[in-house]
Amino acid sequence: MEESSKSSIANLLLSVKRKSGKSYSQIAEETGLTNVYVAQLLRRQAQLKPDTAAKLRAALPQLPDELIYEMMIPPTRSYDPNLIQEPTVYRLNEAVMHFGESIKEIINEEFGDGIMSAIDFYCSVDKAKGVDGKDRVVVTFDGKYLPYSEQKSEHMVSRLQQK
Repeated sequence: MEESSKSSIANLLLSVKRKSGKSYSQIAEETGLTNVYVAQLLRRQAQLKPDTAAKLRAALPQLPDELIYEMMIPPTRSYDPNLIQEPTVYRLNEAVMHFGESIKEIINEEFGDGIMSAIDFYCSVDKAKGVDGKDRVVVTFDGKYLPYSEQKSEHMVSRLQQK
């Protein structure tokens, strides 16, 4: 497939998904991935690994080889800055901004001085019933803890190589 825009490839991938009639969660169950990761793959925000390609092909048999190969190329991860205007994305951003400082303090209290990785990271969206019987959205962020390092000069490989 010749180099074409990320959005046109994503549109082709999403078209295959729509025609399949399957939800992200159904494809996730068939592939062993999270539903958010499936969406990331189909939007060219994640790379399809060789071991998963056959599972995705089985879940979406209409995916042409050219698109499978395209999905196996490391993507340029990006986002449209105007996406913040979409109400669901805006509310997610608002929730993180509102709760972020408290979440940061709890991470530091429970783990120490560090952060949650967004690279070694799993995310899923699930549906649950609240105590009032109304539908609830459950977004799970599952990221590896990354401690900040004390920056000792004797640990700097570049300085060790200079000696």
